[in-house]
Amino acid sequence: MAEAYIVAAVRTAGGRKGGKLSGWHPADLAAQVLDALVERTGADPALIEDVIMGCVGQAGEQSGNIARNAVLASRLPESVPGTSVDRQCGSSQQALHFAAQAVMSGTMDIVIAAGVESMTRVPMGLPSTLPAQNGFGSSMSPNMQQRYPGVKFSQFTGAEMMARKYELQRADLDRYALQSHQRAIAATQAGVFAAEIVPVAVRLPDGSTNGELHTVDEGIRFDATLESIGSVKLIAEGGRVTAATASQICDGAAGLMVVNEAGLKKLGVKPLARVHHMTMLGHDPVIMLEAPVPATLHALKRAGMKIDEIDLFEVNEAFAPVPLAWLKTTGADPDRLNVNGGAIALGHPLGGSGAKLMTTLVHALHQRGKRYGLQTMCEGGGMANVTIVERL
Repeated sequence: MAEAYIVAAVRTAGGRKGGKLSGWHPADLAAQVLDALVERTGADPALIEDVIMGCVGQAGEQSGNIARNAVLASRLPESVPGTSVDRQCGSSQQALHFAAQAVMSGTMDIVIAAGVESMTRVPMGLPSTLPAQNGFGSSMSPNMQQRYPGVKFSQFTGAEMMARKYELQRADLDRYALQSHQRAIAATQAGVFAAEIVPVAVRLPDGSTNGELHTVDEGIRFDATLESIGSVKLIAEGGRVTAATASQICDGAAGLMVVNEAGLKKLGVKPLARVHHMTMLGHDPVIMLEAPVPATLHALKRAGMKIDEIDLFEVNEAFAPVPLAWLKTTGADPDRLNVNGGAIALGHPLGGSGAKLMTTLVHALHQRGKRYGLQTMCEGGGMANVTIVERL
């Protein structure tokens, strides 16, 4: 079987809700990433055989197959198709898996895996909040309700359940959140993200631009302190999680170009990384966010690897209890986890985060001269993707 190689990986800097990316239609924002991938590889755009794009809020401006719309908004020719993927927060990590599987099978040679989410323009939960009429309108079916009587699936509830299960106190979560900001600040000030970020013009509400380029993740709190984080109110009375220890609402897009050996020859480029292993796992949908823990253990077993053989980890910071519980269970070195900060500081653009995290991971492996990287993230419904890549 052929191998799957990543030959380019880019992302936009994250934008706050109503911030510097809010003027962009999500299809146009995603198109910026597609064009950047072509530019960085020097690829003939007509050679791209598919664009697989993750997006969670597939409603409004993100409806109607956002992947194909992004292609039509880009400089790619009409011959390039596109399909949209929803595996909740892992949507664009799943897009990477699908792209890798396509080139490994030999049915395609060059595929783009990407993701986008404008949480400003398509608010979280919009696709599942249609007005109920005659009992219609809920995403939770009667059969699901029968299987999980009285359960209202909630990531906020799952985060609190994880904090209690893994004996994580609010102080633990607050300290982790501060670390996320501190690492993101250090990475930004050192210019670490420059290689992966695509500069995007700031669009004003009327669609015009003022010459400003968005190049710095807008969610980073450069003045964050333990005291300021500790002053944020709890999300639930008697709970442990606050908005400061949860991922930030974010606008953003990211993408990776994935090829096999034949694709390498067609493009004449050197690979950045090889996809070493891919795993998917379903888990308890009530606690919901715990799936990265068993999924990582499952992936390592299938890959025949030990946790210490992995040099860098990207575990999405949907809520602080997730990476902390993951660390506690796997025994991974915390100094290898989210070394440039995570979603608590950098933002979590839902369907765009999988490609975003992998982009950061691949570049970090090169910058630090490391070999193996592992990415995982919790997903709505109690699932997790795990991807292990090898730097080349």
